Amino acid sequence: MEWLNGVLIEHSVVQAVVVIAMISALGLALGKISIYGISLGVTFVFFAGIAAGHLGLSIEPQMLNYAESFGLIIFVYALGLQVGPGFFGSFRKGGMTLNLLALAVILAGTVMALIFHVITGISLPDMVGILSGAVTNTPALGAAQQTLKQMHIDAADPALGCAVTYPLGVVGVILAVIALRRLFPKRAEQVINVEDKGKQTFIAEFKVQNPGIFGKNLKDVAGLVAHRFVVSRLWRDGKVTIPTSDTVLNAGDRLLVILTEAEEEALKILFGEEEKADWNKKDIDWNAIDSQLISQQIVVSRSEINGKRLGALRLRNAYGINITRIYRAGVQLLATPELVLQLGDKLIVVGEAAAIGQVEKVLGNRVISLKEPNLIAVFIGVVLGLAVGSIPFTIPGVSFPVKLGLAGGPIIVGILMGAFGPRLHMVTYTTRSANLMLRGLGLSMYLACLGLDAGVHFFETVFRPEGLLWVGIGFAITFIPVMMVAALALKWMKIDFGSLAGMLCGSMANPMALNYVNATVEGDNPAVSYATVYPLSMFIRVIFAQLILMLFM
Repeated sequence: MEWLNGVLIEHSVVQAVVVIAMISALGLALGKISIYGISLGVTFVFFAGIAAGHLGLSIEPQMLNYAESFGLIIFVYALGLQVGPGFFGSFRKGGMTLNLLALAVILAGTVMALIFHVITGISLPDMVGILSGAVTNTPALGAAQQTLKQMHIDAADPALGCAVTYPLGVVGVILAVIALRRLFPKRAEQVINVEDKGKQTFIAEFKVQNPGIFGKNLKDVAGLVAHRFVVSRLWRDGKVTIPTSDTVLNAGDRLLVILTEAEEEALKILFGEEEKADWNKKDIDWNAIDSQLISQQIVVSRSEINGKRLGALRLRNAYGINITRIYRAGVQLLATPELVLQLGDKLIVVGEAAAIGQVEKVLGNRVISLKEPNLIAVFIGVVLGLAVGSIPFTIPGVSFPVKLGLAGGPIIVGILMGAFGPRLHMVTYTTRSANLMLRGLGLSMYLACLGLDAGVHFFETVFRPEGLLWVGIGFAITFIPVMMVAALALKWMKIDFGSLAGMLCGSMANPMALNYVNATVEGDNPAVSYATVYPLSMFIRVIFAQLILMLFM
């Protein structure tokens, strides 16, 4: 049995890989178990790691640190890539509000920690560890430990406090989301808020009855209003055609228009009348509308198209086709000339079969070529992320510089590459399955190592009176600020439940809770909201962890 002992017990590269893989597999399997409709998913890897550490399993410290750091880096960078395309648009629409709410959560938790420090007499290093675990923010813990080292104080104390409070820090946010669902059931059912609903595209039919636009071409008509829309088809004298910007409108023309709900009333006034036909049903046979025109989905797969504006391709004028809708990461976009195309965009093209064949050659439409992610961009992004995370920031009045660290740098670079990479003609596209694989692998490695390290002294600390006090304080710091801010936001602000839940997870640096929210809320709002507040929240928590020690020690 020496070979088994070498694989499981004796420290080596093989043993480290085997232990991490076993913990991850066991945790993921147990995470699929649902109790009252609730399953913890990948979060269970952390608890499996704690159990393994308690039973005496361990791996070489440097290997543990490497695997934990590498997993965290891969997870946050892949998350940044996923939400990058919608990050800045979300920030313009509601990101300021989300970040202010996240800041309120952070301030409330920090003030509570200082109050508990005064009331209970728990040492400040221990309290900072409790706070870091309660908000599941290991970068803050690392920053606090580094500050203690610079102050020539034992830096080991915060780690145990973090380990003791971390599990309920994970579960606490999930319990808060569940409680909010029960307290605000109507708001929880609203996946899309009022503002975002106005941004969703749909198809409507209008009849030209406004004398003010008779005899004007579509380009001139579009200039009469500040609203964006796309005219897909035109019916005149029983014949269906694809209009161009030079098409002149006549009285009685029927137009099929792609627009957003925010523009609907304005376009009714512009054209004259909206028909009652429902063009948004899923079972519409678009190719049966006219025998000469077909509707086909074409995927952008040519790297030369990546980063180009739709209007610069002049597809309508060159081939007589019309692009009615564009789908990106499950989101339907309006096909305006200013829209910057990205690899993986799905374009709904209407036109004659021969013309659509020519457009296919321009755009690519080779789905198989997109199944191989561009790993060069991934590795370059990781390097840039670590470089950004290593930049020291000087804060006036504080003698020690602070850094974004292993989590902040990669997610910020991931967001920037996802958002602006195509504009610089960088191929940053990864399929959804590839992105989920990277995130799942990274998060599993990170949680397995974190739990393995914390499990050694976890139970003996928890079951002491002092440890139980730490657990209670940590849960209060997790649960109370989240519930307080969320309840006020749901009661008084127009914000959808998915975005609010994602904000809570981001403000608490809790990717495990985000996974739960993603599994229970439709759409990408939680992930976008998480990434909107995560960089600033993480940065503030890192600063606060250091400032508390510098100002109050």
